[in-house]
Amino acid sequence: MTGISFRPQASQYDYGRFASGKKIQRAADGAAELSIIQKQAEQILKYQSGRKNIGAGQSLANIADGAQAGITDYLQRIDELAVRASNSLMSDSDRQAIQSEIDMMKDGISQIASTTNYNGKNLLDGSNPDIHIATGSGSMNLANSDSTLEALGIADFDVTGDFDLKKIDEALSKVSAGRSRMGAQSNALDHAYRINRNAAYQTTVSQSRIGDLDYPKAISDQRKKEALQQYSFYMQRAQMRMDGNKMIFFE
Repeated sequence: MTGISFRPQASQYDYGRFASGKKIQRAADGAAELSIIQKQAEQILKYQSGRKNIGAGQSLANIADGAQAGITDYLQRIDELAVRASNSLMSDSDRQAIQSEIDMMKDGISQIASTTNYNGKNLLDGSNPDIHIATGSGSMNLANSDSTLEALGIADFDVTGDFDLKKIDEALSKVSAGRSRMGAQSNALDHAYRINRNAAYQTTVSQSRIGDLDYPKAISDQRKKEALQQYSFYMQRAQMRMDGNKMIFFE
């Protein structure tokens, strides 16, 4: 027995806890706690997906706003040209030249309205008036603006005949209202993102509080366990010596 040495060893399970940093690894460690941790993990994944969706919504809003800014530039140029054409000193040929440029501006508006899209979804042609966004903690709809010439009321605007400058003012107002609405929706997305981020953080903190290993306590417990194992071993050795020294008598 004198050549035997003893070094208490942590079990494979103990090593697993230390390596993973998790105190709840199986139902035996706490069935209720494990169930809560799993539900929280699912919720955190939803929040993460929600943040990606919100980011996509913000990109969509930026694209739509940038496109509508381009439409505003075209309309302002049309307004400028129409004011010039309203001058009674203009000849018919002058008005025709102005109308040619106005038609180019209108073509530009049509091009923007028909091609502006996000991930294959058109945003300004009226085909997708609402875009649903799942935020993880809820949902919201983004309302797109129909910026086609027909929706703006200027499809037949022509300065070579009778025309009303108010039509351009009304078109500008419609585009401005659409941009304001999209700006408000973008702010709402920012707010939803902050709520989502805070909810994900708080859920992660709660999950960590329940499932993460308290290393100082775990190390202390492991040392106590090793000390008890060593004490038990020494007691067994002492008992074996006593049994070996006993004298056995035969009748």
